[in-house]
Amino acid sequence: MMVLMASDQGKTPSESAVETRYLVMPQQANPQGTAFGGAIVSWIDMVAAMAGQRHCGREVVTAEIDTLVFRHPVHIGDQVVLRASVNYVGCSSMEVGVQVTREDPYTGEKTVATTAYLTLVALDENKRPAPVPPLLPQTPDEKRRYEQAKLRVQSRKERREAMEAEGQIPSTKSKIPNKSKCPKKKIQNSTTWRRGPLPSRNA
Repeated sequence: MMVLMASDQGKTPSESAVETRYLVMPQQANPQGTAFGGAIVSWIDMVAAMAGQRHCGREVVTAEIDTLVFRHPVHIGDQVVLRASVNYVGCSSMEVGVQVTREDPYTGEKTVATTAYLTLVALDENKRPAPVPPLLPQTPDEKRRYEQAKLRVQSRKERREAMEAEGQIPSTKSKIPNKSKCPKKKIQNSTTWRRGPLPSRNA
């Protein structure tokens, strides 16, 4: 029986999801005692990159941060919990959603402070866009996020094409890998799939 490797046939969002925690220190806050937006964005970018790397097993770069919403302030002394998961993948790109939760360490009260969607691109050893494994959403929540992300990806594509047509940004068509090299979106028999080692970054 042929055994299919997870890195080639796809991964579930839970396999690459990342959760990390930070403590807001005085140097990360303004005179009013709330965290700088830039500090939170840097944490978001970092945790999203880790999720993207776990999914594709390659170096990744941030191409876009979309729908970044600061819902509630984060204060000095708060613990900040960041959760990142891959919502959708294209040929070489991935949408990663990040939720930032503020947690009071004394009362345990939790509040969603910030949410964001990032587009990451996988790179090969020559720093060129590289194909990424398919995403295999399993749970109802993962499937819902996948379908919602698909709509956002289409909206971004239309917005980008309009900006390219107006000359506001350079065309990216020449940078997109040949679609024939992209992994297929589905596996034929999930019972033969098992988790395998990630490919080397220098492979």
